[in-house]
Amino acid sequence: MESKAILKFVRISPTKARRVVPLLKGKKAGDAMINLGFLPHRGGKIIAKVLKSAMANAEQKKVADPESMTISNILVDQGPTMKRMMPRAMGRADVIRKRTSHITVILEE
Repeated sequence: MESKAILKFVRISPTKARRVVPLLKGKKAGDAMINLGFLPHRGGKIIAKVLKSAMANAEQKKVADPESMTISNILVDQGPTMKRMMPRAMGRADVIRKRTSHITVILEE
């Protein structure tokens, strides 16, 4: 049985959030939470929030012990990009892209 949690429209670019993913795949959820606490990346805190939610979902569904479940998959997809304009010299403008992410964490027994 599986448990999952999704966090959408997070204000972090997908490439920055994906740096954390290879460190967590295949680990037990409890160990991954401990590891995420020591990571210097901002994406680690956000993924920890989603992982905590997936563990709470597993506990509520009474699937298994959330601490002993393994992380089968973490997906970081690109969400919509907010576009902002920044004035430049001689009346020109640059586009600033503020990227968003959709993060999905899937736990299995």
